[in-house]
Amino acid sequence: MTQKNAIRIELPAWIEALLATRETGDLDDTGRMALVLDLARENIRAGADGPFSAAIFERRSGRLIAAGVNRVVSSGCSIAHAEMVAIGIAQQRLGSFDLRQAVPGGCVLFTSAEPCAMCMGAIPWSGIERVVIGARDSDVRAIGFDEGHKPADWIAGYAQRGIEVTRDLLRAESAQILWDYAQAGGAIY
Repeated sequence: MTQKNAIRIELPAWIEALLATRETGDLDDTGRMALVLDLARENIRAGADGPFSAAIFERRSGRLIAAGVNRVVSSGCSIAHAEMVAIGIAQQRLGSFDLRQAVPGGCVLFTSAEPCAMCMGAIPWSGIERVVIGARDSDVRAIGFDEGHKPADWIAGYAQRGIEVTRDLLRAESAQILWDYAQAGGAIY
């Protein structure tokens, strides 16, 4: 039943099954990014939405809090980017709009590609304390996605807000996923 005054974004059923087969608590940064890239590959394989994925982990324990994949096309909702989906699910699971207050030690967002302008704006307000990025903005734009206007000094802006940024983790692999998606004729928006 469709509600007229609600936003509904559902993750595909395969995510739960994929995550159930993984132990995430002992992963290092490379292992966490590899998991995120597996989500992007599976999202493409399943014929859904796009080559983007994200996950939020507790900074201290490494426990996975939430994962997200791009759901723009299937939801008919332009805000359903992987980072936004992961942030929203994490906030709802933890019962707080501020992940910094909800999780002692903070949260880390792993994302298959550098956040677009919208996601970049949401990250500081979510309480994320660290962002780990695979592909760069230039990789995403190279296949035709519109990333919006982003300040050139965004990393310095994040640092001023206490948000650490790590770039280029498994970048070549992340960029290859983007190219594979484009070559397969995936929707570019």
